[in-house]
Amino acid sequence: MNTDALPLVTVTEHDVDGALALVLTLDRPDAMNALSRALLEALWVEVEKAAVRREVRALILAGNAKAFCAGADLKERAGMSPVEVRAFLRRIRGIMDLVERVPMPTIAAIDGVAFGGGCELALACDLRVLGRDAKIGLTECALGIIPGAGGTQRLPRLIGPAKAKELIFTARRLDAATAFDAGLANHVVDAGRALDKALSLAAEIGKTAPLAVEAAKAAIDGGLSTGISEGLLLEARAYEVTLYTEDRKEALAAFAAKRPPQFVGR
Repeated sequence: MNTDALPLVTVTEHDVDGALALVLTLDRPDAMNALSRALLEALWVEVEKAAVRREVRALILAGNAKAFCAGADLKERAGMSPVEVRAFLRRIRGIMDLVERVPMPTIAAIDGVAFGGGCELALACDLRVLGRDAKIGLTECALGIIPGAGGTQRLPRLIGPAKAKELIFTARRLDAATAFDAGLANHVVDAGRALDKALSLAAEIGKTAPLAVEAAKAAIDGGLSTGISEGLLLEARAYEVTLYTEDRKEALAAFAAKRPPQFVGR
């Protein structure tokens, strides 16, 4: 049976304390969720649909029980011409950029392995939660190539250039505890509970003002590629946006009334 004919990304909605979290689960278990062309296209479609849903407070990427994502499908790539390989690389870079640019917070819930392109997909997310059985790393140099979907750029920005160089040059596979110590993971939880923790984080995010979170994310991400002066200007402009929202007025009213605010995303 051609498993790629089945849905390769499962979409589920979760009500987390009154907020909506959307979970996209890579579902190609026969290949440890390796990134085939078909899986990339399915993920692209679902991320694009999620990005415009203003009611979604957090977007979570997960894998099936045995893996988050083992990286690019090397069996499929072995049959590609050089032109096809270049096209594939453009697409895989594009999906990482798409994940990085969605307005709501993104969380990678990682149980099992996240190697190569799987690690790069996790790096494109805002937050990463690892189960204790997880293994993660940019393993491309052991295959005669380099990370080509953002790994050489996102990992140094996350953990610093010296640590990133060591991990990339050695193609090291990190366990969850080591990844946490390196700054690659936000949280490490019991094996099989990464998604539960991601949903818990989504619930915390869901209690804050949606437009404020979106503005904060834009200011942080924009500032990472600029100097401090430009970054502070971005922050000031993003702050201005929040001043005239209904949610800010609601926050002030709730504070005065000593009650929880009821944010509406306006």
